[in-house]
Amino acid sequence: MSETKDYPAMISDIQEILRKEKIDGWLLYNFRGSNVFATRILALPPHIMCTRRYFYFIPKKGSPRKLVHRIEEWNLDTLPGDKTVYLSWKSLGEGLKKTLKGAKTVAMEYSPRCAIPYVSTVDAGAVELVKSAGIKVVTSANLVQYFEARWTEEQLKDNLEAARELGKTAQEAFRFIRQRISSSAPITEYDVQQFMLSEFKKRGIKTEDAPNCSVNANAANPHYEPTKEVNSPLKKEDLVLLDLWAKKDKPHSVYADITWMGFIGSTVPNEYEKIFQIVRGGRDAALNFVRDSFGKGKQICGYKVDDAARRYIAAKGYGDEFIHRTGHSIGEEIHGNGANMDNLETHDERRIIPQTSFSIEPGIYLRDKFGVRSEIDVYVSKDNEVIVTGEPMQEKMVAILA
Repeated sequence: MSETKDYPAMISDIQEILRKEKIDGWLLYNFRGSNVFATRILALPPHIMCTRRYFYFIPKKGSPRKLVHRIEEWNLDTLPGDKTVYLSWKSLGEGLKKTLKGAKTVAMEYSPRCAIPYVSTVDAGAVELVKSAGIKVVTSANLVQYFEARWTEEQLKDNLEAARELGKTAQEAFRFIRQRISSSAPITEYDVQQFMLSEFKKRGIKTEDAPNCSVNANAANPHYEPTKEVNSPLKKEDLVLLDLWAKKDKPHSVYADITWMGFIGSTVPNEYEKIFQIVRGGRDAALNFVRDSFGKGKQICGYKVDDAARRYIAAKGYGDEFIHRTGHSIGEEIHGNGANMDNLETHDERRIIPQTSFSIEPGIYLRDKFGVRSEIDVYVSKDNEVIVTGEPMQEKMVAILA
């Protein structure tokens, strides 16, 4: 994400990437706010009405070009570039050809065969319209993350602080469980969730959605969330999964996201620890692959990180029980707009680039029995250093009553 609203500098950065990607230009199209990436990247004044289609074309060299409707012909005036105004649908097509003159290949927020749906915000008809002008349309997936997923130095600093407080919250939650169980006081998943939220407030971190505490079979549902009305009690001999995410309570802060596992007993049963160690092995296989790759100066895509974790877990006989991607991009939203570590739900061919962060969180989910997940966050620095932001990483399941 850009640290400045200096548009000429932003356009210069885009043009540099376009030349590197060998793309003639980036066509940012929007209609009534349908393209969230165009909205954020162009950062138009919030008071203007955008009820008609606009196109903003940034060529790999030279001045940008605008195509705007007669009713809203001033909407892009905060941006540099020559303006073409259209009125009718016929003049739209003519204006688009003029705007794209000289270009053969342009990037748009589109993904072939919807392979990466997270960036597919331009509708098929708009893509067809551009193709009718004799233009080849390619995905902007790699371009988007340069301006949507990279962290500033301040965001990294805030994240490291949030990750530290998040880790402390997880340990305090285990202590809270131990205290209630040891005193024979009733406790539910919802109680633990609300305790973690109270810790967030004390520690100056916040979240859009409440954290998760799930026990036993509930932990076998990766997206289980307790509520005041729907929750399970915690008892001795229960397995406990804590999944918590939060960020500093300040503008433009970015999330930290971790998962820790515990058992309400003085020792962890072999069955639980065995599965945890397999999950941990998958986590570490993915992390080591990222570290080795960047250490050798190799470019890697998100799907390859997923492959590394999935290959390890499958070799242990639990491939069919690893039912989600290995990780997701992290930014100002918990699920960010950079590369995901995914070769299951999608085939994510986006490259992992410096100054971005993502989770590594493999899991094994035994239906109607229990689930185990281990989640860490990784940040790749400007210098290609691979940093785990929430250390220490969990190395064995916590015996909560030990």
